Amino acid sequence: MSDVIDRLDSREDVELAKAAQRCIVSALDHSHAVNIAILEDGVERLEDSPILKLPPKVLRLFADMLGSLAQGHAVAIMPKEMYVSTQEAAMFLNVSRPHLVKMLDEGKLPYHKVGTHRRIKFEDVVAYKEERRKMSQTALQELVDQAQELDMGY
Repeated sequence: MSDVIDRLDSREDVELAKAAQRCIVSALDHSHAVNIAILEDGVERLEDSPILKLPPKVLRLFADMLGSLAQGHAVAIMPKEMYVSTQEAAMFLNVSRPHLVKMLDEGKLPYHKVGTHRRIKFEDVVAYKEERRKMSQTALQELVDQAQELDMGY
């Protein structure tokens, strides 16, 4: 199951996200778990506020999420162990579903069948996308190097 936050609604929410991100990143500089007081209506009541202790990896996730939201990006959270349909995987990879099915049939991505439906581990889809991104970056760097060797003025 995943949850999606499309965008923050107001400028005030964006500023709150930026401030929260700065606080979390500052806490991460100390590289240890942090106690966070849970406040009601933004009013600080430390003596009777419940305390939440969070590990650094969770704080990094929150900081990254808040940073993306503050920049106006949508955020989705889903477990890596989750299985997705061919349509969901195709949307994540920004390809058509028929193209994704062809990739599955060619063995480019592992999958299993549930009845007649293919299911793909989301972690494998993310790894494939990252691998393709790295290949694109390498190819681009090779083109840049070649252009410089040929003194093409780039």
